Amino acid sequence: MKDDPIIDEVRKHRQARAAKFNFDIDAIAADARKRERTSKRRIVLPPRGRSHRSHM
Repeated sequence: MKDDPIIDEVRKHRQARAAKFNFDIDAIAADARKRERTSKRRIVLPPRGRSHRSHM
């Protein structure tokens, strides 16, 4: 498969963020929740109920 520079960049940043939290998923999730709470951006959640993938 051909290398994709955008995917490579996303993976690089994901790896750096994980390393920042010593690869602790709980710490990564806590940081994400904290950033959501303090963000001025609108957070859009998927609708509750049936998953859109369930009928694919």
